[in-house]
Order: sequence, then structure tokens, then C-alpha cells
Amino acid sequence: MYSVEVRDRIMIAHSLPDPFFGPAQNMHGATFIVDVAFFREKLNAQNVVVDIGAALDVLAQTLKPLSYQNLDALPRFKGLLTTTEYLCRHVHDEIAKAARAGAFGVDGPELSKIRVTLSETDLARASFEGPIGG
Repeated sequence: MYSVEVRDRIMIAHSLPDPFFGPAQNMHGATFIVDVAFFREKLNAQNVVVDIGAALDVLAQTLKPLSYQNLDALPRFKGLLTTTEYLCRHVHDEIAKAARAGAFGVDGPELSKIRVTLSETDLARASFEGPIGG
């Protein structure tokens, strides 16, 4: 299995209003390093997994609506616990949707899976990995 990985970062604010989260129940900020790995079984005609420039563009477009936002105030997240794990799945699903819509040209449908990792610090990170779906 081949893979290509790209990276970006976002700053967000949110709260996690459940006693499980202790002090993180309160409003706080987070800066995430976002890594997205694209996987496929065979290289394309140009011997790549996916165009890195396109991957960087799709990642930037996916993160833009979240960047410098209070996630608690965004309608799409109303009533949800926007944990790091949850945000990994959200970013994955948005990138997969872009792939299915042609953002990677003919390479999108050939992707086997995508993995999204959000690193909160050098000591803690979470990931979601899954197919691009259909």
C-alpha cells in the first residue's frame, strides 16, 4: 500500500460540557497540527498516490471553515462534543466528500482510504482512518 501525507494546522475554541472532561468542560482553545494520509494500492500513471498540491489545497479548504472559530457557535456542531477524535472523523468525511466530487481528478476514486490525525501536543494525538466511501 502506497501513501502520501500532507500537513496543515488550525486554531479553534470550544468547550466539552460533560463532567468526563474535567477542566476542559470550560471554553478553551486548541491548536491542532492536522496530518492527512492518502492511501492506494497502485501508483497512478504518473507514479504518484495523489497530486500533493491538490491534497494541500483540499486540506486547506476543509480546515478554513473551522480555523479561528468557536466550534460551539457553529450550527453543524450544535449539541456535539467536538473532541479531537470527533474532529478527525469530521475532517476525514469532508476530504472524502471532496475526493468523491472530483477534487483529485481521476485519482480520487482510486484512493483506498484516508487517515486524518490531529495532534494537540507532541504528547497527544488522535486519528480516524477509513475508506473514501461512496
